[in-house]
Amino acid sequence: MKYCLAIDIGASSGRHIVGWQEQGQLQTKEVYRFPNGVREENGHLVWDVDALVGYVKEGIHRAKAEFPNIFSLSVDTWGVDYVLFRGEEELRPVYAYRDSRTEAIIHQVHEKMPFAELYRRTGCQFQPFNTVYQLYDDKFRGRLNGVTDMLMMPEYLLYKLCGVKAREYTNATTMGMINAQTGEFDLEIVDSLGYPRQLFPKLSQPGTVLGEYERIQCVLCATHDTGSAVEGIPMGEGNHPYISSGTWSLLGVKTPKPITDSGSEKANYSNEGGVGYNRYQKNIMGMWLVNELQRELCPDTPFPEIVRMAEVSDCEILVEANAQDFLSPKSMKAAFDKATGNYLKTTGDYFRCAYRSLALSYRQAIDELEKNTGCSYEKLYIVGGGAKNRFLNKLTEEATGKQVIALPIEATALGNLKIQMEVI
Repeated sequence: MKYCLAIDIGASSGRHIVGWQEQGQLQTKEVYRFPNGVREENGHLVWDVDALVGYVKEGIHRAKAEFPNIFSLSVDTWGVDYVLFRGEEELRPVYAYRDSRTEAIIHQVHEKMPFAELYRRTGCQFQPFNTVYQLYDDKFRGRLNGVTDMLMMPEYLLYKLCGVKAREYTNATTMGMINAQTGEFDLEIVDSLGYPRQLFPKLSQPGTVLGEYERIQCVLCATHDTGSAVEGIPMGEGNHPYISSGTWSLLGVKTPKPITDSGSEKANYSNEGGVGYNRYQKNIMGMWLVNELQRELCPDTPFPEIVRMAEVSDCEILVEANAQDFLSPKSMKAAFDKATGNYLKTTGDYFRCAYRSLALSYRQAIDELEKNTGCSYEKLYIVGGGAKNRFLNKLTEEATGKQVIALPIEATALGNLKIQMEVI
């Protein structure tokens, strides 16, 4: 029997999940889980990539101890972040997307290429942390001098395993630099912003075999975790909107090709790579709001109790869940206090406000999606950690008017494994 290993890494944790086919069904077992998170260094938020490499290798060794016949592995992570190289030298620090370093230079990027033109070319929604802006901060501070290579986070981790540098399509589409028509880097953007062309070679597609690590084939899955998550959603017949609910809520639908019109730009919808399709989707603030409130207000309270507190609260106030103030505040409570005029009184009020505001943001995004695609939908699939929250699912169903199908499964790992199994 052949086993595959999915290494799925999010902003707060990572896991190693072994998968195999048995009687026509995909079976899985989690064999290792490890922490992840940003740390502050010299006033910036950065990733400890050396620790990540160590965790990845430790999980592989544990997986091999339990499943000696692992045939292949792949890695998926969040998008937009990267590691720069000067020859074989790896530049440090590796900045995290929640760092505020791009705020001062975004207008300079748009002076060289207005956002309307960037969107027309790429169909990538505006986010202050998109790679296209992070790189301009690097350029402004001289970090691109002598740089020979750049690898996105999952590509970097695979390189540390098998020694092969590759640039995978689905993750590249999070950068804000992939031409929506050609599916390759838009060199007019590259040249307009003065970035070194050697950082932007031809892209590889999911399913590409890179090399080996300890006799295990290293394969490119859809290395952007949402790309793998969409592959892992068992929708059955038809095409329906989805929410991949984690630190972020990624709400979207599969489309045959990118939609880059003015309505999509105004709604700030993104077009990102899928496995043979386009993902027309939007980043919405997700469980980040709730997780940060828990960390600050009641770190020892389990989430079932938090949900009960939210359910019994009678607070009806709402906030704009996607407001910049919630992106990376020093105090999430203070951010909610500012947004509500200190209206929230009990712990349950904060969480009820957060959950209801998220559900409202889902409704707004669904309304925009249906308008811009010209299609209406009856169902909404929710996967990921947030799918376990019955209260939020109920609020979402009430707000959107859609039948919510919540699947508390490791959809990202399932999609990662599915792509590997198509290779073997």
